[in-house]
Amino acid sequence: MPPDDPCPCGSGRAYGDCCGPLHARTRLAATPEELMRSRYSAFALGHEDHLLATWHPRTRPADAAPDPALRWTGLVVHAATGGPDDDTGMVEFTASFAAPDGPGTMHEVSRFERRGGRWFYLDGQVS
Repeated sequence: MPPDDPCPCGSGRAYGDCCGPLHARTRLAATPEELMRSRYSAFALGHEDHLLATWHPRTRPADAAPDPALRWTGLVVHAATGGPDDDTGMVEFTASFAAPDGPGTMHEVSRFERRGGRWFYLDGQVS
């Protein structure tokens, strides 16, 4: 994705100033929300390597390939906890998508844990 294009995560920032450096592994996420936004963008852009690298080793699946039939179309963050000095955090969000059978949304409360100074996605409760 061109660095000047709007970031898929909906932050309003350019991809090169938002999720791009996290995908390129030139910067680590400072908060669970930042990591979650980068993971949403990774789903939208098909970056399975980023999804696996940011998934907690205890809960990481063998395969995290995004579903090619889904096109992610928007993200709204409702609440987030966890900062640079915390070891746990949570992000509640709704992601919109387009599927072959029509549009839809996914609401999730995701849990994050910091290990060795890095944030990881632990798991999520989808409703």
